[in-house]
Amino acid sequence: MSQGNVAVVTGAAQGIGRATAAELDRRGWSLVLLDLRHVDAAGYRDALAVAGDITDPSFLAEAHRAAMSRFGGVTALVNNAGRAMIAPATDTTADELRAVLEVNLVAPFALSTLFGATMLDRGRGASVNVASVAGLQGVAERSAYNASKHGIVGLPRTLAVEWGARGVRVNAVAPG
Repeated sequence: MSQGNVAVVTGAAQGIGRATAAELDRRGWSLVLLDLRHVDAAGYRDALAVAGDITDPSFLAEAHRAAMSRFGGVTALVNNAGRAMIAPATDTTADELRAVLEVNLVAPFALSTLFGATMLDRGRGASVNVASVAGLQGVAERSAYNASKHGIVGLPRTLAVEWGARGVRVNAVAPG
């Protein structure tokens, strides 16, 4: 069981997720690294890597059990994993929209409620949701992506109001 800070980072195999994990590791955090692809936990001071699909509720339950078993709780969640889609709205099917929303909005909601409950029980924690400038304005040929990123700006606003007084900060960042 970790006595220090523990962060769950999604999309930890590359890009912003990997850079975030590396910075948290440098600062002494223990890590739960989630990604579709295997992440080599040996490159970190104290990390648990769990490969799987964050849109699958059974995977989320497994990852949560593994994190609680290894660390006893979490202090932070970084909802970074994302799925892009570039296509005109008229060429985007409802199934394609749903697939983007599942990764970019539904999974972060599920992860937030799952790991957020642990933080709320402890009375402290933080959740950072990686949005995009596409969540703040319209960008052509990205209707599914833009809708998901607008949602990942709005969801943290709501959770911040619900959880802030209980010691859990919730924010969104918009790289780009």
